[in-house]
Amino acid sequence: MVPPVQVSPLIKLGRYSALFLGMAYGAKRYNYLKPRAEEERRLAAEEKKKRDEQKRIERELAEEDTILK
Repeated sequence: MVPPVQVSPLIKLGRYSALFLGMAYGAKRYNYLKPRAEEERRLAAEEKKKRDEQKRIERELAEEDTILK
């Protein structure tokens, strides 16, 4: 088996720098997107409540129609 090759310290520095910058960018992006996603989830929950209420009303009206006939 061939012994491992020594990696240049400059290459190591570049790789770890890229790793660190990627993690920093990801954390910044996450903090930017998190409030927007929370707002979207809140709006979706409100819309779901409205749809569920509308469906409940429609079901009640449909049941009243069948009872009266």
